[in-house]
Amino acid sequence: ALVAWLLARSAGSRFVLRMEDLDPVTSSRAHQTGQERDLTALGLDWDGEVVRQSARMHLYDEAIDRLTAEGRTYPCYCTRREIAEAAQAPHEQLPEGAYTGTCRDLSDSARVVLEANGRRPALRLRADGVEVAFTDRWRGKVAGVVDDVVLRRNDDMPAYNLAVVVDDAEQGIEEVVRGDDLVSSTPRQIFIGRLLGLPEMSYAHISMAVGPSGKRLAKRDGAVTMTDLAAAGRPESWVRSLLGHSLGLAAIGEDVDTATLLRRFNPDALPREPWMWTASN
Repeated sequence: ALVAWLLARSAGSRFVLRMEDLDPVTSSRAHQTGQERDLTALGLDWDGEVVRQSARMHLYDEAIDRLTAEGRTYPCYCTRREIAEAAQAPHEQLPEGAYTGTCRDLSDSARVVLEANGRRPALRLRADGVEVAFTDRWRGKVAGVVDDVVLRRNDDMPAYNLAVVVDDAEQGIEEVVRGDDLVSSTPRQIFIGRLLGLPEMSYAHISMAVGPSGKRLAKRDGAVTMTDLAAAGRPESWVRSLLGHSLGLAAIGEDVDTATLLRRFNPDALPREPWMWTASN
């Protein structure tokens, strides 16, 4: 969020806030209020009203209906375990962990049997193995084969990759700024946008914060939320200083506000390597 805010403000652009609240964890208003409170405490502001995906279901349904009418979707009855087992087999084109198309050409009779056995289908995109390339602000040219990504989950909720494409276009986003753990999803999203005839945008994937193991920072690494840190005697000024230091914009322990970080900000000078969090930070 800090990097996205710095990029937007340094370019004189809008910075918008969207609550992606389509799953039980993020759907609670307490969770969303906490996120808004943390951003404000860090000194980040946003333009316009907060957009909530749960209030935009009609937009996602319209997009899915269009793709279905064009023959671009099919029902998938695979369980997570079956998908994981199929993904372990070598596939020359598809990226690691991608869906291999087990249900792509199921017969109507096979679908009837699966549904009679209690299988609820998700809805997948028929991508036909297309390859999509894009140029990232920090990673340069990136290319990937698009798998048959889920568009609607088997609980009838729109999936992330579909929802964010629709949202980004509707909100007029020109540059998507996020962690580089989502680089592999970007070709999927670009392709979905092209099928829907939506404007293409730019992408900027920032290196992640990682734990001592080198893996993505998570609860296993200790108190990583603003609330937990405050309870441990680490106020928002400390968090802001630490984030600034991780981006090369502040000295260790320096008390800086967002205006200072913005004056020092140079997008071309941001670190390209992951930043490691340790208890000594």
